[in-house]
Amino acid sequence: MAARNSLERVIALLDVFTEDHLEWTPEEMMAELGYSRPTLYRYLKTLKEAGFLTSMPSGGFTLGPRVVEMDFLMRKSDPLVCYAQPHLEALAAMWPCNSLIVRWYGNKLLCVASESSTADVETSYPRGRPMPLARGAISRAIIAFLPRRKLLPVVDANLTDLAEVGLGNDRDAVLESLRQVRRAGYAVAYGEVTPGVAGIAAPVFDGGTSPIASLCVTIAREVADSHGVDAIGRRVAEYAGEVSARLSRDRTAAESEAARNA
Repeated sequence: MAARNSLERVIALLDVFTEDHLEWTPEEMMAELGYSRPTLYRYLKTLKEAGFLTSMPSGGFTLGPRVVEMDFLMRKSDPLVCYAQPHLEALAAMWPCNSLIVRWYGNKLLCVASESSTADVETSYPRGRPMPLARGAISRAIIAFLPRRKLLPVVDANLTDLAEVGLGNDRDAVLESLRQVRRAGYAVAYGEVTPGVAGIAAPVFDGGTSPIASLCVTIAREVADSHGVDAIGRRVAEYAGEVSARLSRDRTAAESEAARNA
């Protein structure tokens, strides 16, 4: 129990680093986390020696190079990224757009890989920057396909934001809008995340009942309209389905192997 608590406290220390607060002094960390000075400095020493933190001339700390190293390894090893990459490249070759694979973890949406074939469409959420949970096609493509027991708490917690983007003024109206997304197989949103940009996204599964990610194209609205939003949506859903199928096969194989070894 003590070891687990220590690990949780180290992770909490890393979690204080955000886009709005990139550098922390030890005094700020102690005030934020309530750690004693000896405990904090022990954790800082461990994290610095491991490369997760770097000390600055100002006396503060920022994230260190080990984070970049692990990011590289994640991109090489994550099946979601590996299986999606050819489809990201294919989508970017079809239209002047950004194509993204966005993973859902906890209550966050995070772009883990992307391709771009245009300088005219800038994404507000590049790789590594958390996205809003209740805004845009990427979010909708995941939320709409959640099992009801998981869907309702998400809708209730984000009802105001979902209403602001036009999904409905109450829970029933929002749920109906999400059912329409589910029937279509993909979600479409206009200007909800980046002005003038259409987002078209479909869910990715790994054999479970809940989506783990979203495959998305962000494209200038006039370009999307000229090429046909439905045509783009069907292609995105097709590719998301192919990624899902490969992940599902991996999961089935792993479960079969585990059963044989039990």
